[in-house]
Order: sequence, then C-alpha cells, then structure tokens
Amino acid sequence: MDLVLEVCDRYVFDEVYARVLPASITSHFSNNAQSLLGLNRGFSNSTFLEESLHSLNNLPRVNKDVYGYTPYLVDFTQRTFESLLPRYNMLREFLSLWAIVTVFGWLLYLIAASLSYVFVFDRSIFNHPRYLKNQMSLEIKMALSAIPIMSVLTVPWFLMELHGHSRLYMEVDWENHGLRKIFVELASFLFFTDCGVYLAHRWLHWPRVYKALHKPHHKWLVCTPFASHAFHPVDGYLQSISYHVYPVVMPLNKVSYLILFTFVNFWTVMIHDGQHMYNNAVVNGTACHTVHHLYFNYNYGQFTTLWDRLGGSYRRPEDELFDPSLRSKATMEKQIKECERFIKMMDDEDDSYRVYGTEERLKKVN
Repeated sequence: MDLVLEVCDRYVFDEVYARVLPASITSHFSNNAQSLLGLNRGFSNSTFLEESLHSLNNLPRVNKDVYGYTPYLVDFTQRTFESLLPRYNMLREFLSLWAIVTVFGWLLYLIAASLSYVFVFDRSIFNHPRYLKNQMSLEIKMALSAIPIMSVLTVPWFLMELHGHSRLYMEVDWENHGLRKIFVELASFLFFTDCGVYLAHRWLHWPRVYKALHKPHHKWLVCTPFASHAFHPVDGYLQSISYHVYPVVMPLNKVSYLILFTFVNFWTVMIHDGQHMYNNAVVNGTACHTVHHLYFNYNYGQFTTLWDRLGGSYRRPEDELFDPSLRSKATMEKQIKECERFIKMMDDEDDSYRVYGTEERLKKVN
C-alpha cells in the first residue's frame, strides 16, 4: 500500500495537507512544545529534491521500509508543500489510507459489478421467485454504506505495513529464480486465504453470529453482481482478515499484493453474477456460491472446493443451474422449499425476506 500512498501523496495529498494544515499554523507554539510534539518537521519537496540529488544522509531516515522517510518519487518541479502533518505522521497516514481505500473500494466495486451486470449477468434471475423487490438498489445501497466502515477497520493493517511490520518486499532477484518465487507466493496466498475465508465464513454461520453479522448478506437468496460487497461491514472485514494476515507472516511482493487484492475483489463480484458457465469439482465458482445462498449450509469456500470437501460442507450444484432447458416449475418450488426451511431454521421474521409475486413468477417457468 506504500506504493499507492506515495503516488497519492506526490500528486494530491502533499498539496491538500499543506493547504488545510500548513506548517505556519504552529507558529504560536513554543519551540519546546513543537519539539515535544514533533509537529515542526513538515515535508518539503524542494528540500528533498536538493538532498536527494546530493545526499540522503541528512533526512530523518530510520528505515527504508518505513513510509515517509525515504520517498521513491522525487518532485523535480521544486514545489514546496510544508504541512503540520508530514508524510510519516500516523494521523495523516490513517486519514489518507482511509480515503484511498474507500474511494478505490467504491470505484472497484461499481466498475466491476457494472461490467459484470452488462456483459455477464444472467437476467433471467429477475424472474426467480426469491428475487426481492428493488433488490439491486438495496444491494448497492448496503455496499456503498459498508465500504467506508470496512475501510476504517482495514486501515490499521496497512499502517502496520507502512511501518515495516510485514514481510512485504519490493526488489525481485530475477536471476535467482525470482519468477518462480513470485508464482509460489501467489499459489500459497490463494491456498492460505481460501482456508481463512472458509473458517471465517463458516463461523459467521453459527446462529448467534449469523443473526448479528452475516444475516444482511443472506438477504440476497438469489444474487446480482452488486450483492458481492453488500455485507454488514464487520462481516466483510472478518472475511478479509486472512488477506492481511498473510503478508505479516509470509513474504510477498508488494506489486503482487496489489494485483491479488484487486483480483480478490473481481472474484467476489464474479461469484455473485448468476452466470453458471461451468460445474467444476475443484473451483468454487458462481454455481457453488449460488448453492450457498440458496441452501445456506454448503460451499463456504472462496476459490476452491477443497476446504468444503474436507469440512463436509460441499454440495454439487444441480444441472438445472447450468442448462435453462432443464429448469422447471418443480425445480423452482424445490428451491423455494429449501429456502423457506433455512429462514424458519433461523427463526427469521424480517419482512424483507418475504417473496413478492411468487405465484406470478412461477407461471413464467415451464
């Protein structure tokens, strides 16, 4: 995340913080107070330009892996932005990271879900008896309101990374099996996080935990791509923890981390798009996740079916999900019965779960 923050600082935040909290506003503090609080060490791009071209030894450099002390990008325009909050100030880092994660989270969600809706989404889902009234707008509203809160919970992990408390690295030794190391890291990341998501997701289905946190996401018994991030914010955060734990305990390239983080969000959208293109026994794709939403106690995994098979929670998707010609009124009625059993099992009396126009929709099915 330091790579993203560096770019945002260089082109946006240095100027914003200098305008909102200029270093000059500390003039009424005594020199002793300023020294004590560490508020008079603003970041000057022009000063850094001069020193970076001659010697970095005069910078308050602690560790090249600690953000803000040894910038990668040099501003050759010689602009000066001095702020009360320098780049390495933790409050500034928190605020900047929260803004970045929130805005990019919104953009990634809206762009990926919109592309999926336009080019991939199976619109026959609108006729399913379990599709709720105004569901898509409700999904979007829940997701957009949850992302800023999930960002607040996520930022402390990124702060740890900025301050060197992770095994993230930048340089790759391509001559000594660097590419093979990257592929091994990618595979181990997917293996580790697949297990982590499975365990967190299954725990979220414990009745008391489910009612407190996971229930809002299961409001969408049949999904659109916009359901992908429509969580209770604590639910979404808990399912993402393994993505942040991995670089703390295992080595991972910083660029790979950004790519994987983006991939995870696209995958989350994809498994909610209703397009059941294949019935793979290994990959936990859209069909497997549709089974999870319809029948509740199955297919908790994220990327593969491995952990569901080991945990006894795997359920093969029905052929009717893949071949529209096999769909029938009896199939739909069977799905509705199982859905109703799940709702009754959870003692749910929430009106939002009620089916609108069930009989009318069933008439449209052969």
